[in-house]
Amino acid sequence: MNDASVTQRITDIRRARGESLAILAHHYQRDAVVAHADILGDSLELSRKVAGLSARDIVFCGVFFMAETAAMLAGPGQRVHIPAPDAACVMSEMAPAALVERVLTRLAAAGRDVLPLTYVNSSAAVKAVVGARGGSVCTSANAGKMLEWALDQGRGVLFLPDKMLGQNTCNALGVPVEKRCILDVRGGGERLDLAAAASAEVLFWPGQCVIHARFKARDIAAVRAAHPGVKVVVHPECAPETVQAADAAGSTSFIIKYVAEAPAGAEIVIGTEINLVSRLARRYQGEKTIRPLCVSGCSNMAKGTEENLLALLETLDTAAPVTVPEDVRGPATAAVAKMLEVSAR
Repeated sequence: MNDASVTQRITDIRRARGESLAILAHHYQRDAVVAHADILGDSLELSRKVAGLSARDIVFCGVFFMAETAAMLAGPGQRVHIPAPDAACVMSEMAPAALVERVLTRLAAAGRDVLPLTYVNSSAAVKAVVGARGGSVCTSANAGKMLEWALDQGRGVLFLPDKMLGQNTCNALGVPVEKRCILDVRGGGERLDLAAAASAEVLFWPGQCVIHARFKARDIAAVRAAHPGVKVVVHPECAPETVQAADAAGSTSFIIKYVAEAPAGAEIVIGTEINLVSRLARRYQGEKTIRPLCVSGCSNMAKGTEENLLALLETLDTAAPVTVPEDVRGPATAAVAKMLEVSAR
């Protein structure tokens, strides 16, 4: 089946199923997939939309932790599917739930009371560990608000799994560097520096996004030398020195808005996943110059294709939906619900 046939077949199925089907896609998905989305957004936008959907079948085009989150927020009788179930997240896998539990237990035994705050880029099992301890979830769009909330609870905070987003958020909030500590979780948590953890206000899990780690401050210096007057905007999963060298940093939705609000003739270099950058470059071609800081693509996001979207849609009635065990679903959903409540204030 050629590309045109695949596209037409998906269109026909969507038309036939009508309001019983909703297709959600993350901004990092390829254009051929995004073209079929009823809702396109970043993690926060998509989380907010799921709860209001009436469709029986929700197809989530993204990586697996996103589909898990959607499954937790879906209502009775609704089913969540993902076209590429093997689309993982390297950052998420840097924080296994058993190790997170072990680290929190060791900290508590040493007298360090911390409230866990997990980035949405984490498994449902990790969200459950966090929720069971009264913690919450954040996205890159609301990390500042959620970290402020966590600090206001009067306990220390463990920010996981992304040390980059955590440090950049602390920089934005003015949390002193001497009040921060990146944990060493090797050896099953046996290498924790409990003395350093005792004196820190914010503890960071040592994870990072391999896609955004590729963007360096030296890349920004080089592009400014080659193109004087250029504006640089990056995602806050980049290293702190990269964020500090940029003109602005924010979530995918922030980046989209930044480009949209730039004046005609602007030249903007973007440090984030290449699918979004290329889409923005095409959207504003002839009006603004958009280019990537460097080409960095997510191989897991790339697992979502038009072909496996069609394959799922053709077997939707018999396809196994994404499920979350009940003992995980309860506390994990509580953590996500807390984020939605706080971020809506």
